[in-house]
Order: sequence, then structure tokens, then C-alpha cells
Amino acid sequence: MNVSVNPEIANSILTGGFSTNYHDMGSGERTILMVHGSGPGVTAWANWRLVMPELSKQARVIAPDMLGFGYTERPEGVSYNKAVWVQQVKDLLDALDIDQVDLVGNSFGGSIALAFTIAYPERVRRLVLMGSVGVPFQITRGLDNVWGYEPSFQNMRKLMDVFAYSRELITDELAELRYQASIRPGFQESFSAMFPAPRQRWVDALESPAEQIESLQHPTLIIHGRDDQVIPLQTSLTLLKLIPRSQLHVFGQCGHWAQIEHNARFNRLVSDFFNEE
Repeated sequence: MNVSVNPEIANSILTGGFSTNYHDMGSGERTILMVHGSGPGVTAWANWRLVMPELSKQARVIAPDMLGFGYTERPEGVSYNKAVWVQQVKDLLDALDIDQVDLVGNSFGGSIALAFTIAYPERVRRLVLMGSVGVPFQITRGLDNVWGYEPSFQNMRKLMDVFAYSRELITDELAELRYQASIRPGFQESFSAMFPAPRQRWVDALESPAEQIESLQHPTLIIHGRDDQVIPLQTSLTLLKLIPRSQLHVFGQCGHWAQIEHNARFNRLVSDFFNEE
């Protein structure tokens, strides 16, 4: 009998008032927690599938579906906001009995990683922010289109072109897969409820105060694609200026998917950063 197994569905654990779907790979003294971005139909697996196996060679890797995304439970009447997502991260670590992590945040997930580190500095050892939100910027046309996505194959195909620098990465097959992901039961309903127009207010709501960012003493690796049409490079330059112990790596010929477009380099860069004494 052929049984179709969905790799996006992994483990489930109670986090506050709902169950979180999360991936748990590898083992070791250190734990790496990875927070995904906010595209339509996104899951932790879709975001980190090329990264988790490599990083799990040196540490335990945890990657949850954030509330409203993927296969995490969607309770009735839930609010989608930064405080709720930060609480979910804390509840997940508490439920798994993990005291401290190396934290990776991508795009929307970068703003959650940043806010979590500010709120619970003792629970983060090192921080990686990739194409991150969390500081002031004028919303791009690319991000407005991502958050305003209306389900169709054509719209998903256009979004794929916004996300990636190289057209070779973007096939009709990939667009069809991501379109089908975006119309799974509950996915588009929660996604459209998160970022209704006008959308600049949601960029602003994901900000952390500059003085709080400046107070962070964590070694921080900032990564950005030079040609990112979704989150402008300026956000990472701002983070570099604000975070005292930070470094910035910019990939040329790279859009918003550094972990996919420059996968081997991304994995090596993050691994080396986490392995520094």
C-alpha cells in the first residue's frame, strides 16, 4: 500500500492554548531554533528544508510552524501579532525544556527572533537575522504583493519571480507546488487575516525599538541578498549599525531566498558562526 507522507508535518506539542507543529532534527549540547518567513503557504519545512539537515550534523535543530502558518493549530478568534508569536517561541522552548538556543530568523521570523532576544536575552546565545524585518522601512511593492496575495497559480508565479534573483530557480512546477500549499484548508484564511491593507502598519507593528536593539550584547550574524525585492538591504544596514556585536554578509545575485539561492554558502556561513568560540 502506498502511503503519502507529508514532510511538512512533524511533531506536535502544546504551546499555550494551541498545538505547534515543529521539526526536531539532530542532537548535541547546543540547540538551534529557526523561525520561518511569512509567505503564502509557507511552512518551516518549505523555508528550512535545505538548511536543517546540514545544521543538524552539529546540533539539535528545532523549526516550528508559527501560529497562523503551516500545520500549527489555528484556534478560533486568535490574534496575530508580534507579542503572540514571541510568546509561542517561549512556550515552545519551555515545553521542550530548552534553556538557551542559537536563534535564526528569516524575514518576518527575523522580527520575532529579534523581539524574543530583547525580551529573553538569557535564552539566546547567538543570533542570525536573514533578510530581516524589525526596523523601520517603507514597505516595498514586493512585500505588499506577498502579504496581499490572492490565491491563483498566476499570482503565485509572479510572487516566485519577486522572491528569487535567478529565474532558473523558478519553475512552473515549483509555483504549482507553492500555489497548492497556499490553498490547503485554513492556510489562506489565516494568512489574509494577518496583513490586511493598508500594510505599512504591519511593517511598523513588527518593529523593535532602536534603543532595545542597541542594548543587545549577543554575537549577531546579519545576512541579506543584495537584490532582495521584498525586504530592502537597508534594513540589514540599520541592524548592523544598531547591534554592537554584529557582522553583515551580503550575497550578490541573490533575492529574498539566501538560504535557497546560495544554500551551500549559507549553511557554511551559519555553521561557522555558531561554531566560533
